[in-house]
Amino acid sequence: QVQLVESGGGLVQPGGSLRLSCVASGSIFSINVMGWYRQAPGKERELVATSKIDGTINYVESVKGRFTIARDNRKNSVYLHMNNLKPEDTAVYYCNADVVTGDWIRGAYWGQGTQVTVSA
Repeated sequence: QVQLVESGGGLVQPGGSLRLSCVASGSIFSINVMGWYRQAPGKERELVATSKIDGTINYVESVKGRFTIARDNRKNSVYLHMNNLKPEDTAVYYCNADVVTGDWIRGAYWGQGTQVTVSA
């Protein structure tokens, strides 16, 4: 059993900053990819940023230059530093991890989501 727990969401004014955190726990052998997705009201869930174990990082175009994903493999954690936030960044943000468990079973796991609201 693998669990992802997110924290760090909240209400912020346009131009402000937030940092999201996600910790994976349970029977984990390795984590290939950790990342963040978001879902705004009435829209489909979209990829925000991913970090592979080989160091490859990807961002959706709309957050490039404003968001930074960081990963701590020793702590099975991933972070999303969000700067210059815009109202269109408002969404529920979900942590995702591609995990190989201690039983050598590979699967994708999701956190419960954390709300980010950007509003004056």
